[in-house]
Amino acid sequence: MAAAAPQPSAATPPPSRSFKFHGRTFLAFVLKPEMPIGRWIDEADSWLSRSPGFFSAKPVVVDVSRLLLTKGKLAKLIADLGSRGIRVMGLLGADPAWVDADLPPVLTPGRAMEPETSRETCEAPAPVKPASSSLVIDSHVRSGQTLFHDGDLTIIGSVSSGAEIVATGSIHIYGALRGRVLAGADGNTAAHIFCRRLAGELVAIDGYYRMAEDFPSDLLEEPAHVSLEDGVLTIKALD
Repeated sequence: MAAAAPQPSAATPPPSRSFKFHGRTFLAFVLKPEMPIGRWIDEADSWLSRSPGFFSAKPVVVDVSRLLLTKGKLAKLIADLGSRGIRVMGLLGADPAWVDADLPPVLTPGRAMEPETSRETCEAPAPVKPASSSLVIDSHVRSGQTLFHDGDLTIIGSVSSGAEIVATGSIHIYGALRGRVLAGADGNTAAHIFCRRLAGELVAIDGYYRMAEDFPSDLLEEPAHVSLEDGVLTIKALD
């Protein structure tokens, strides 16, 4: 006669569910303050006065790698940004020993490269960047909407005032550009912006920007092409 299977002890905890997490990619804005910090903060105030709420609910990283800051001055910088509605999610270039509960974590942009062993005997292949995708939006972008895309973005419609478009590639708008449009968001200086009617609040490529009051008056409400030429954001007629 078979023995009965042993019953679990009352003290045995029930099986627990696995701890789950998911990896997602977010496009973060990277701010690079410059010395003297006071003057840079004044420029930030000027920007925010013309485009209030621009950084609201957006992931922001601050790159302090080129700044000579003490821990106290870094903490003050983060506090000053926070008082302006800019919540910093991470730091680049900061001393990890400084970071505590009062400061955001120090982020690592990517994996460090292994040191070369011998160039004559072992040539490492060049890293291949995955091809960016293209996205087509077949509708208008309404006021208050924000679109982020990793690659080229085409909008068959208009971008309303108060809307925001951000892409790592070029942006094509087959309608009126009335909101804020930022191309080349990951450092792509070769990105472009094209639109059928230029009437926006802001255009930018790789962090170089121009506000509405800086647009050429003869191109307002006209087809326009925005590009970056030798570090200068240019706006020309779209032929």
